[in-house]
Amino acid sequence: MEKWAVITGASSGIGMELAKLYASRGYSIVLVARRAERLLELAMSLETDTRVIALDLSERINCESLHEQTKDLDVRLLINCAGFGAAGRFDEIDLDKQTEMTQLNCISLMTLTHMYLNDFKKTDCGTILNVASSAGLLPGGPNMAVYYATKSYVVSLTNAISEELKDVHSNVKIAALCPGPVKTEFNDVAGVRFALNGITPQYCAKCAALGLDKGERIIIPEAKMKLVYALNKILPQSLMLKGTGFQQKKKTQGRKFSR
Repeated sequence: MEKWAVITGASSGIGMELAKLYASRGYSIVLVARRAERLLELAMSLETDTRVIALDLSERINCESLHEQTKDLDVRLLINCAGFGAAGRFDEIDLDKQTEMTQLNCISLMTLTHMYLNDFKKTDCGTILNVASSAGLLPGGPNMAVYYATKSYVVSLTNAISEELKDVHSNVKIAALCPGPVKTEFNDVAGVRFALNGITPQYCAKCAALGLDKGERIIIPEAKMKLVYALNKILPQSLMLKGTGFQQKKKTQGRKFSR
């Protein structure tokens, strides 16, 4: 029976590159995103069986629909890559946008993780990769407050579930991918420009797969972000917050914020 990977946010960036990578590893791929035309174009380029499911996962009913539509498949890998960010002062960014961000980045990811995790535990086989961010490893992100908070949620949730799986000696694995800046559509959606040089989504996907192969729980592709993570453990939070806020403010200079 062929093994399948379900990949959300597959229409561009990291999600698209992970789809290509795991297709090359022999997985059949379920491509999930809002933009059906992008998914169909990607599906045509993959030399493997594919299933295209166009859904807005910010609504819980669509998360449940995705799970239902893949029940007939031998899903071995879930990659939660759908998400977006918005930059600016917390009190100035539209509340509806921040609510939608929290719903997609946190609640939808949690919902899909819960449903597929229970499937995986029944067979004692399967892997979940939650795409977080280096933002989730820091104490907070002034000028991107809600985005940083959502990614901290993803990291915390992943760490806790990983420990719970170890407690019951499960063979199911879960990990969080925590890259720094990646050259994707993220900045255009968030309304920012890079303050630091970003890695390519291809390199990020490769590091993610290698990290899963090694059994890493927190996967950080770049050496410089590993250093920032280490510094976060020893430097005062006030200093880290000030530095992070400065970097985010640089990103937003001269830009408008849009979904």
